[in-house]
Amino acid sequence: MMVYLFLADGFETVEALAPYDIMKRAGVDVKSVSIKKDKRVVSAQGVAVEADLAINEIKGTTPEMVVLPGGMPGATNLEKSEEVRDCLAHTYAAGGYLAAICAAPYVLGVNGYLQGKEATCYPGFEDKLEGAKLSEKPVICDGKIITAAGMGVALEFGFEIVRMLKGYEVAERIKKAVIYTR
Repeated sequence: MMVYLFLADGFETVEALAPYDIMKRAGVDVKSVSIKKDKRVVSAQGVAVEADLAINEIKGTTPEMVVLPGGMPGATNLEKSEEVRDCLAHTYAAGGYLAAICAAPYVLGVNGYLQGKEATCYPGFEDKLEGAKLSEKPVICDGKIITAAGMGVALEFGFEIVRMLKGYEVAERIKKAVIYTR
């Protein structure tokens, strides 16, 4: 089961790396993907990360899940990427999962994936969650869509992804292993 976690310049460091780490611990085959041909991506906080893959390396593939971290201008850069939009479309059409945190749920909203779905996002982006039923919950799974409100719930977002892909027991085992007490 392949998961692509897209990285664009200006991504929120914790929103990308915390779920990535949780997925790795759970044995999920997750790859970080730079939306540029260059694997080096710089977060909104100035943290340089080398992605596992560059966008041109995934052409013609469809993962089981796409994960979009927030951050600005990271989320805007994700939405502007034709390759990201194509990957979202192919993944969703194939019955895969879409997950987004903080500002990034807006990418799902403006591209029509949140119609009739319960969703959340960082305050101020609600009007871009087109057709969604807005929720106050910090992390929400509605069908094959997972959304989360922001950096403070990045671990919960990661656990929800693991729960969807690997099951409740695996998510609980990882929570215990990392001493997650919430």
